[in-house]
Amino acid sequence: MGRSTARQTRRRTTPGGDRRASRARRRSRRRSARLVLGGLTSGAVLLAAGAAVAHWEHTRPTATDDQAADVADALDAAGPTDASGTPSGTPSGTPSGAPSGASSGTTPGPSASPSVEASPSPSPSPSVIAVPATGPGTFVTAEADGSTVGDGSRVRRYKVLVEEGIDIRAGAAAAEISDVLADRRGWTRDGINSFRLVSSGSYDFVVKIATPGTVDEICGAYGLNTRGEVNCAVGTDVVVNLKRWVLGSPQFDGPIGDYRALIINHEVGHRIGHGHETCPGPGLPAPAMMQQIKGLKGCVANAWPYDRDGDYLGGPSVA
Repeated sequence: MGRSTARQTRRRTTPGGDRRASRARRRSRRRSARLVLGGLTSGAVLLAAGAAVAHWEHTRPTATDDQAADVADALDAAGPTDASGTPSGTPSGTPSGAPSGASSGTTPGPSASPSVEASPSPSPSPSVIAVPATGPGTFVTAEADGSTVGDGSRVRRYKVLVEEGIDIRAGAAAAEISDVLADRRGWTRDGINSFRLVSSGSYDFVVKIATPGTVDEICGAYGLNTRGEVNCAVGTDVVVNLKRWVLGSPQFDGPIGDYRALIINHEVGHRIGHGHETCPGPGLPAPAMMQQIKGLKGCVANAWPYDRDGDYLGGPSVA
């Protein structure tokens, strides 16, 4: 009995037994390592997938908070709409609305490939311009002669596009916008900025005049609900609702030409670095960079950043 017990003890403590135990321990550690690595790999895949989703969410075109607020303010001023989208209490074909200021961006909004207009011709008077609910979503680009307005060293290149099938010629719209930018009360008066209409190549911003339905599509791609009534500014696009271009806004006390000038001056102001301003005092001109749709706060409606003497018509900045 004693010898048998001794032999068993020797077998358990022989070098071969130690090697078998060591191999078993190594196999156990490898299995544990594979389980850990497998978990880490799965986690890495999930993290990578999450990063891809986050990147896609980040790169989708979205409007800034300012852009969304401006559209909401304009719609509030326009009042409630009926089922057809026409503001309540407003005769059909005469909707109200207002310009919406917006911050500048870097990503152009979606649009169809434009064609270049051969020659400009005058637009019909507002009384005979039809305002269809929607259009084809394709645009005509105003032809440019390469001239520049203003003496500033910073040349801003811009395009003017008009949706096909409406009663406004791209050349006529571009001429009106160019006149606004060239006016001695406009942004060229700062001595820094000048503007050049282009029909191809790179540009700093583009003005698009489009039917209400097309405006809704372009602005809606950025999450803005313009409800067929108001303008928006997204990326490098200043998207002007044909209703507003033709009919103006009852919230702006002035002629249609001044209302159009306010749209252009406000949006171009954002693109050259100006933020929103507010009324500097009762009876004074409202700054062009003021969101006049939200109320004049004692100021007088005004479309221009400068007066005829070259004084800047500004006000306190709005945070």
